[in-house]
Amino acid sequence: MSEKNPLKNLLANKMQRRTFLKWSGAIGLPVIAGGIGTKMLIDRKEEAKVVVAKDSEKIISTCSINNCGGRCVIKAHVKDGVVVRVSTDTQAGGDFATPPLRACVRGRNYRNMLYHPDRLKYPMKRVGKRGEGKFKRISWEEAIETIASEVKRIGDKYGPESRYVNYASGQSWGLHGGKNAARKLLSLTGGYLNYRNDYSSGAGNVATPYTYGTNNSGSSFDTLLHSKLIILWGQNPSEMIFSTPYREYLMQAKKNGAKIIVIDPRYTDTAIAFADEWIPILPTTDNAMMDAMGYVIITEKLQDQAFLDKYCIGFDGEHMPDGVAKQESLKSYLLGEKDGTPKTPEWAEKICRVPAEKIREIAREYAKTKQAALIQGWAAQRQAYGEQFMRGGAQLACLTGNVGKLGGWGAGTGYWNRSNIVFPFSYENPVKASIPCFLWTQAVEKGTEMTAADGLEGTDKLKTNIKLIFNMAGNMLINQHSDINKTTKLLEDESKVEFIVVSDIFMTPSAKYADILLPGTTFFERYDIGVPWCFGDYVVFGEKTIDPLYECRNEYDVFAEVADKLGVKEKYTEGRTILDLVKESVERTRKEIDPNFPTFEEFRKQGVHHFKYDSPLIGFKDQIDDIEKKPFETPSGKIELFSKALWDMDQHDEIPAIAKYIPSWEGPEDPLKEKYPLQLIGWHYKRRCHSTYDNQSWLEEAAKQEMWLNPKDAEKRGIKNGDRAQVFNDRGSLMIDVKVTPRITPGVAGIPQGAWYTPDKDGLDQRGSLNVLTSQRPTPLAKSNPQQTNLVEVKKA
Repeated sequence: MSEKNPLKNLLANKMQRRTFLKWSGAIGLPVIAGGIGTKMLIDRKEEAKVVVAKDSEKIISTCSINNCGGRCVIKAHVKDGVVVRVSTDTQAGGDFATPPLRACVRGRNYRNMLYHPDRLKYPMKRVGKRGEGKFKRISWEEAIETIASEVKRIGDKYGPESRYVNYASGQSWGLHGGKNAARKLLSLTGGYLNYRNDYSSGAGNVATPYTYGTNNSGSSFDTLLHSKLIILWGQNPSEMIFSTPYREYLMQAKKNGAKIIVIDPRYTDTAIAFADEWIPILPTTDNAMMDAMGYVIITEKLQDQAFLDKYCIGFDGEHMPDGVAKQESLKSYLLGEKDGTPKTPEWAEKICRVPAEKIREIAREYAKTKQAALIQGWAAQRQAYGEQFMRGGAQLACLTGNVGKLGGWGAGTGYWNRSNIVFPFSYENPVKASIPCFLWTQAVEKGTEMTAADGLEGTDKLKTNIKLIFNMAGNMLINQHSDINKTTKLLEDESKVEFIVVSDIFMTPSAKYADILLPGTTFFERYDIGVPWCFGDYVVFGEKTIDPLYECRNEYDVFAEVADKLGVKEKYTEGRTILDLVKESVERTRKEIDPNFPTFEEFRKQGVHHFKYDSPLIGFKDQIDDIEKKPFETPSGKIELFSKALWDMDQHDEIPAIAKYIPSWEGPEDPLKEKYPLQLIGWHYKRRCHSTYDNQSWLEEAAKQEMWLNPKDAEKRGIKNGDRAQVFNDRGSLMIDVKVTPRITPGVAGIPQGAWYTPDKDGLDQRGSLNVLTSQRPTPLAKSNPQQTNLVEVKKA
């Protein structure tokens, strides 16, 4: 083995010798491994590379507009109308006002995606049973006429609530994405059933405002340069790109001396790259560790009492809402004054498997270090009681007084946003009824039976179930929604959903369920503006680099023709092309938001615009500086560690007023564990963006689709590294190759999410599509995605 890769040597020679059965001993190892991995990254000296165009090549700077948290610069090298190669941002970096926007491994593969032989090339209609994937080529005229006819027929027969545009955006997360084009069409012809929230951070989006009054509980990444301690709890930015510059800030924070702790069931790429310490934890048990940390902080008098007294409601009996008993306070719960169970580290260790002494150590360090940032990932809130995870992190941030401080962090969902552009593509839906996006299958089957208890808003009762679905540029229809077997059966019944339109660039598992299938475009083939999710002070110009291939068309243009058939084209386009929308966005941004924003031609030439600020954005700084004039947006005007609104719901067992550990269904305390002893989790894989690019062979070489299994669990089942195994529970079964590795906690199996559902003739998935095994039971408060809460068994194939 080459001595040029000390990290690889260390992992092979040290980690493989460890049994990882005694986690108190195992915790120390990644301190060494993470340190070397980080040192290799942050000590790397890198000069700016100048990309030179070859003869007759033209370099066109553009940006991927897929549903990725980052927005990187993609430079298309075009010759004779063909993208011959791609490169990315070449600036050296180091200026943290304008960090480099370099593409990850997915971005380096974009040319292969563009010219992949399996691109959908022309419109088609289904000719077999729905889901068989049998289609016949048709003309655009027939496709548009059919869509217009069905939109009208179903709207007239069942009413506008029968029409639905499914959540997800895939390749069109931009100014005028496909789902927005479909929504505008429907809004102009009577309306459609709304959805709200998302699959990514759904529990946190609803829970965090009960604490802070807003979902924007984070700070700009440059504040991390002032942090002395950073705890990444279930967050993996090395693979899940929250924002392209984020990792640059973590590397610089590391150089500045910040200690970084990663808490995660897996020893992730982020732990390798950044962590001084990895804390393995059982999935769904995070709040037990959080509660124990709170217990240590309180019993050792490490809490910031002045902060709690001034800014918070519900910490102790003296600061409770009117009409609520003192023993319902957070302090009372942690000390066990009401239930007789103090939330000690020993209590938590039995649940989460993190050693009690390690919990004490981290609690003390977090409380004493000024300033410290606890940043929560979203995977851990995609579980049965994910709302508790998000409020629990915010709770710890308040106990330690790290809210509103430079170098601190408010925890919770962690959104932050101070840089905006105008989105000129607008519409108003006449229908006010709304469902949680995760419950769309329930609205297909039992929509008229849904009530407020199911998350129905805007009406007391739906007049109809969903009868028409537009699924634009996303794979949520089948692949990314829970319990694939249940969903496929539902959609195969054509008496339920009568018409499905799908637009995509490949024949995805969801595309196979279309009645009309449309060939969409990639970002290379249209104009747009790239905006990071909510985590960045920059935007990237999306230049059209080539004309659309084959008969592929932008959804905006397709629905303009459908609108024409329905007599509303002028209202739909308002006389604007896609390029006009981009120009309008730029000019209105200059006029309405930022006079320093470049003109359209300047922006187009620059390719990127970085917003400039005199100081970092510190979440809740205004409130902490002067809470009388700038109260929190909660009912009390303070941070609500105890939420009276949640208390009044009177569902205290599942929706408590304070954040606390609640044993999850299909968690480590569920009796079902006797039948299915392994907890199954998924993660966003570096070779895919959700499910996008799963058919790309280059990326399969970069990261194979395989299940992680700890050596202890593999040995019990007679499984060796590279073996094929069957993974199953009462919902389904799949086949997948196994990676036996000490990088995952014993008792846990991990399958990267997003692999395309590929059943054999007997219906057994051969690709390892995680959602064959996940549940449609939603979280209790947000009615959100619980896809990290699964018990399974594994056997050698």
